[in-house]
Amino acid sequence: MTTFDAATASDLLSAVFAPWIQDLNIAIERIGDTEAVLRMPFSDTLTRDNGVVCGQALMALADTAMVFAISAASGGYRPMTTVDQTSHFLRPVAGADMLATAEVVRLGRTMAFGRVTLAAAGDPRPAMTAQTAYAILGEPGK
Repeated sequence: MTTFDAATASDLLSAVFAPWIQDLNIAIERIGDTEAVLRMPFSDTLTRDNGVVCGQALMALADTAMVFAISAASGGYRPMTTVDQTSHFLRPVAGADMLATAEVVRLGRTMAFGRVTLAAAGDPRPAMTAQTAYAILGEPGK
């Protein structure tokens, strides 16, 4: 099994993800054995008319974080596609970076399941949670 670390994850961010995801300026905070923590810096371009970070940006962050958690659990990036993401918005966030903590709950040969918690930096209270499912389309490095 190969090592999937923060440096590898940063390279993957620019190589695999769509340009508009790259425009979110997401940074890798930490990669563990079955988890990933990503930071999305606050930007006025991500807010609704009331200054609250929009749900679309939060769901994109959650989805992206889970790809990294699955890659960490797999020992490397595996082509995959989102099958389901059920999101619950618990509190609004304005004027703060967002931290996404993604954890793999179950990793199989063809499916992966996980959970993601998003919180404003400096605030331990969750702002959003997501339950996710991904179809695995290939082996690491393929």
